[in-house]
Amino acid sequence: MHDVFIRYLKQYSSTPLSDEDVALIKKTFIPFRLRKRQFQLQAGDHCKHFAFIVKGAMRMYSVDDRGVEHIVRLGVEDWWMGDRESFVNQTPSRYHIDAWEHCELLYITKDGVDTLQKMVPAYGEMRIKLDERNIMANNHRLTSAISLTANKRFSDFVTCYPELNRRFPQHVIASYIGVNKDTLSRVKRQGG
Repeated sequence: MHDVFIRYLKQYSSTPLSDEDVALIKKTFIPFRLRKRQFQLQAGDHCKHFAFIVKGAMRMYSVDDRGVEHIVRLGVEDWWMGDRESFVNQTPSRYHIDAWEHCELLYITKDGVDTLQKMVPAYGEMRIKLDERNIMANNHRLTSAISLTANKRFSDFVTCYPELNRRFPQHVIASYIGVNKDTLSRVKRQGG
């Protein structure tokens, strides 16, 4: 499993990895498996691990007072999953994170992140690039949610995330793009 992450890291860093770097990465990331529907995190708990998804699909969501799920994040292979606010601040999470499919993960603790950030320059470079991409993606999603029609939101979703569109059912995608499933059904019937 660690070799998948090493390949991923090399995609986001031009800094070479030494044998010591690789050994520290393998020591720091903990292999973990989740069965379908098993929780990585439940609302009210502290996010003690961030997960790199080696295999599988996951979702992060909140549940409102009426019991309606609101999907905040979806993830598949080579994506990260965790509640960053809870992880960094060690505060209770407002989100649930569960496995949509059986998952193989690499878990890292906050101390592990701090260690790799200090000791492995390639890891630090990767984090900066991923944080930049994450900020841009979040801004795009926010703009989409507040200014685009349901048709355009779905079209953008399919264009940006074809793998997510294939792996998750319509009601999950509807929640993620901020429409109800009936609206998404209508959009799909009309050709997106």
